[in-house]
Amino acid sequence: MNRLARLARAEWGLLYITVREPLVKRRWRAIPMTLGVVALTAVMQIVQNQSWGYRFVQNVGAVRAEDPLWLALVRTPLSLFVPALDLPVWGALAQILFVFGIAEICLGRWRTLVIAYAATLAGTLYARVGIQLGFDNPLGLPASDARVVDTGPSAAVVGLAVFLGWRYGAYVTAGAVTAAMAVEVTLKGNLAGKEHLAAIAAVVLLCGISALRHRHRPRARFGSGSGFPPRRS
Repeated sequence: MNRLARLARAEWGLLYITVREPLVKRRWRAIPMTLGVVALTAVMQIVQNQSWGYRFVQNVGAVRAEDPLWLALVRTPLSLFVPALDLPVWGALAQILFVFGIAEICLGRWRTLVIAYAATLAGTLYARVGIQLGFDNPLGLPASDARVVDTGPSAAVVGLAVFLGWRYGAYVTAGAVTAAMAVEVTLKGNLAGKEHLAAIAAVVLLCGISALRHRHRPRARFGSGSGFPPRRS
């Protein structure tokens, strides 16, 4: 048990320390953006399951590769809040609450939204490239996937999880998330799995950009020089 505790502390200790104090002091007030995202996703799920609301949600937040690019780009921000119809919504809401909540505290709300949007947009754009490559290409997709709705909030959740894992030293967790997405693609080879990998690729690029920015900052701006990533930088 002591060994497991040490491993857990090494993997998640910095994240725990960063998240614990704001949650203890402010509780739900520490994650207002996350609560808004959860509420909006729940509302979208309720509305799209109504006979009068399904078409509305599709028109404002459903993105398909067959759509004109300009329309897909307009719908992509709202597509973050449209959960898949064929998956349990409570699981999606729990993932959003957990991952977005940690990210909002650790990264700040605007950086969280930027990373979430970048991950979702990467999946959206990959779908178009994949269909152009064709099913015979390892990176390609069948033409029928052009009519499949994009992943919704899951690509954002995956991207944020990987970024947090990298930024806060939870490398095993980030690797496990990436490996799980790779296994999904291997077993299913579906659009959602490949969009998740595209989201991870985009986040890895953001990690590289962030590392370069921090490398060129003056040492004094890192505070104590502990080597830990700064909060909300």
